[in-house]
Amino acid sequence: MEYFLPIAQVEVNILFIFGLSLVVGILSGLFGVGGGFLMTPFLIFLGIPPVYAVPNEASNILGTSVSGSTTHYLKGTLDYKMGLMIVVGGSVGTILGIITFSYFKDIGKINVVISLAYMYILAILGTFMLIQGVSEIDKARKKIATKQKLHKHFWIHGLPLRMRFKKSKLYESAFTPIIIGLVVGFIAAIMGVGGAFILVPAMIYLIGMPTKLIPGTSLFVTIFISAIVTILHSFNYGSIDLILVFVLILGSIIGVQFGQKIGEKIDSSQFKTILAILLLLVGIAIAYDTFIKDEKVISNVIGKENIIGPLNGFILDFSNDMPVFYGLTSVLLAVVLGVGAAVLRNYVAKWNDRRILKLKS
Repeated sequence: MEYFLPIAQVEVNILFIFGLSLVVGILSGLFGVGGGFLMTPFLIFLGIPPVYAVPNEASNILGTSVSGSTTHYLKGTLDYKMGLMIVVGGSVGTILGIITFSYFKDIGKINVVISLAYMYILAILGTFMLIQGVSEIDKARKKIATKQKLHKHFWIHGLPLRMRFKKSKLYESAFTPIIIGLVVGFIAAIMGVGGAFILVPAMIYLIGMPTKLIPGTSLFVTIFISAIVTILHSFNYGSIDLILVFVLILGSIIGVQFGQKIGEKIDSSQFKTILAILLLLVGIAIAYDTFIKDEKVISNVIGKENIIGPLNGFILDFSNDMPVFYGLTSVLLAVVLGVGAAVLRNYVAKWNDRRILKLKS
């Protein structure tokens, strides 16, 4: 089903993108990693320019984060105070990231910068996960149990302005979560990812938060950072495509629910090695596409006025005339779909529990 995206100005197969987003969502729910590392490169491979792929995937991450965070809110596994401190730093980092993005866009190098960022980070992350996955498999085979020291002391723990975080039962410097948020926000603005690959380890090893509060708090932070990225990209560049965002969010939210259900029934740690190899392959593919493959001339970018219907025309006018409200609409769309999915999942889970109780009685 070919469809012309009015903002990105390319023709894509909507059903294929939905299916791809569904699969990436399943992987995200199964392994507990953000799908941005996979989905953004996939969008680029499908012919969507990086300058459009990054902000639209950020909107997608917003939707899935709202869904996951709402689920954790209903369970009470979320530290708002810690999350808000990270968001303070994340907001500053996002603005700095947008400034950096603008600089490289103005000199015509943003596509290369995005590709290089993904290439290096996927290579590092994939290698780390591969080593960890092989090590876990080897230890499980040899039945070796290792004790790890969860909280080590670094220079960041000596910073002033200490605060008490009652939910996490911690007494930390406010600068610790702020600095972490700064890094996460900067990366999110340039790469269109949630930053969980930095945020989650930092919450464990630097902040020392209880494990049960980490997923919900991480998702809570990602909501705000992704929303800021979405609005700023929409206002500065008009690069948010509502049609693409809707398809991505719908596929990801459904996929994440399935992934989490599958993860409850199997030991997903056994499949970390497969995911690590996948990340490495995507990194290699980006390197090939950037430096080896011949430059593509996309003929379907210009001259598509004849297929811009009423809906596409409305989106174009809305984006050009009211960029801030257009960005807020994208955020609202992500929030509504995310909350709706979480509430529906909670309702289905309760209905299923009641059904099982009736069968047992």
